[in-house]
Parts: sequence; C-alpha cells; structure tokens
Amino acid sequence: MLNFRTLLSRPVGSLLVAAPLATAFLAVKTLPPSSHFRPVRLFSSTGSTASDAAVSSLPRRLLDPEGNELSSEHYSELLSGKRVAYYMAAGWCPMCTSFEPSLLQFRQAARDAGKGELALIYVPSDRSQEAALQRASAFEMLSVPFGDDADEIKRQYNIWSGSESLKFGFGRRSGVPALVVLSGETGEELAFLPAEAQGVKALQAWPLEDDTGVW
Repeated sequence: MLNFRTLLSRPVGSLLVAAPLATAFLAVKTLPPSSHFRPVRLFSSTGSTASDAAVSSLPRRLLDPEGNELSSEHYSELLSGKRVAYYMAAGWCPMCTSFEPSLLQFRQAARDAGKGELALIYVPSDRSQEAALQRASAFEMLSVPFGDDADEIKRQYNIWSGSESLKFGFGRRSGVPALVVLSGETGEELAFLPAEAQGVKALQAWPLEDDTGVW
C-alpha cells in the first residue's frame, strides 16, 4: 500500500487543508483552502462498464452531484475503472468536516500516485435532502437519496450517527464519519474505514494495491 505515514500520523484536529503532504512515495502539492468547493470532476463516462454483480449490489436509486437520478446503466459507466466506497457523514458533524480535508488530500494523493480514482458515494446523515445534495455537489460525489434509500444502507452496514440512534438503535458498528470500500467484482464490503474512531489513520485500511477494488 501507499505510505501515507506523514499524512496519517497527524491528529484530525491539526489536519487543515493547508497542511503539507510529504510521504516516502508521494510529493503532493498542498490543496488551496477553497479547493474542496472546486473539485476535479471525477464522474465522466469511460465507455466501459463496471461488473454486473457490483452494480446490482448498489441501491436502486443513485443521484449525480447535481441531484439528477441515474439509471443503473449510467452509473455503471461512471464508476467503471474507479475504486468505490460509501462515505457515511453529515454536514452538521464536526468530526466529519474536520476529517474531509484529509480525505480529499488522500484522494488526490492516490490519483497522483497512479492508484486510480477514488469514487465516493455519499450516504447522508444530514437533516434534509437539500443539505445532502449541497454536500454531494461540493465534494463531487454520487449520493444515495436522503431518507429510506440512505437508511437501508445504514442498516445494511450498521453505521449511523449518534443522533440517529433512537431511530436505528444503539448496537451500531460505528458512527460517522466512516467509509465502506466496495469490491469491484461483487460489490460487497472489501474494507471498513472507521474514521469516527481512528480519524485520518483509518485511511490506511483502504487497500489501494488490491485490484479487486477496481470497478
């Protein structure tokens, strides 16, 4: 795997967008403070498609960063060749917003190192669909629609915010933020990244050398 030790050894609270990224394998330029509101466009069609098994594991409904509903054929093309993960988070969550600059730096570092594009599918714990779409658009993510669709994914992986415990229960696997990396062959869980508990160090568990993680 990539050695992100310099990045991953920093406590989340100190990982501002202006923090430098220097590792044994990478020399990534620092992201400007507003870069996470002007992201590189990730979701363009390659003409190829992800595996049928992986695509069929995804929710029936997915939205593009502008909030348009996609057909399964469309997001099969959009995700082809990328490393895909569900990102469970919320805009009102301070741990999520402090983690995200480092997540964006990690995504850029993986791209620069030739490890492929990291495609995040947002599973919102926001208070409204409008808030969820604003975040999906800002971070150039596909998203699971707010409400029943997102709730199904939370129950499937047993991950939800503390404020949702009255709704889902208290026996959760993790709160937010958290990521579930998906197999490109089956769409099943390939790795779990408990960022709520581990902060940026959780990103070390993303198996960037595993070809089964490429859709």
